[in-house]
Amino acid sequence: MSSLESFVSYLSLEKNYSAHTVLAYEKDIAEFAAFCVDVYEIADIDEVSYGVIRSWVVLLVDGAISNRTINRKIASLKAYYRFLQRIEKIDVNPLAKHKALKTSKKIEVPFSELEMQNVLRQICFEDDFEGLRDKLMIELLYTTGIRRAELINLKVSDVDFHRNTIRVLGKRNKERVVPLLEGVKFLFEKYLCERNDLQVIIDERYVFLLKSGGKIYETLVYRVINKYLSQVSSKVKRSPHILRHTFATHLLNKGADLNSVKELLGHSSLASTQVYTHNSIAELKKVHLKAHPRNKK
Repeated sequence: MSSLESFVSYLSLEKNYSAHTVLAYEKDIAEFAAFCVDVYEIADIDEVSYGVIRSWVVLLVDGAISNRTINRKIASLKAYYRFLQRIEKIDVNPLAKHKALKTSKKIEVPFSELEMQNVLRQICFEDDFEGLRDKLMIELLYTTGIRRAELINLKVSDVDFHRNTIRVLGKRNKERVVPLLEGVKFLFEKYLCERNDLQVIIDERYVFLLKSGGKIYETLVYRVINKYLSQVSSKVKRSPHILRHTFATHLLNKGADLNSVKELLGHSSLASTQVYTHNSIAELKKVHLKAHPRNKK
């Protein structure tokens, strides 16, 4: 087994990374390996110098690759060399002292409460399998804050209508329980009735299916969100992740504490949750300016 194969196995089995994440790591490392062969005729990347890696970074920068993407690629490579240190294949990580390239702070604008009310109350979803499925997908992403992958992999057995809860299997197989709102529960039960009437169901375990009976996929979820939100919002970015961002922002705007939102989102640290406080602070500023007596003219 090659070092890369061992690393991929380590990410999958020991770190419990998702198949999507593992593939991203593997692709980044393979890309660097191809560069080493083409430019330096180096067939084994296990003991390359930092100078070789640095020249790859320069090539990426010259190729107009964003600093954020380059940092991700280098992070993959850095993790690979840390693994080689761990199994005592190398003594020194060539990227140990590497400093990430500067990136601009990425601020994602959530949907407003009015936009969410409009998409869920004013848009006429078809009263059939696909219409009910699409509306339920939007409702769940907005009212639970679950990730796109978590929505796709949601199983019927994960839903407890008696307790109004959903069991979610998140990143690295970390499990959490999120509440199911009563209004969403009604829609959920109605959708399941339509789902169960499908002529063909390829895998009965999963909640969300295609009309042909197969499991839904990432692109479909994105298309559904973009299709309906584009009818009520002019925002450039309309994705499942923005709905997760919207969920967190609206909770914080209504006074939810950061720790509670952290648990609902399935974050391992508060640092991950704090990125959602930008818009909440903006909302607090509006309240402050409107309510504080010193702002009265």
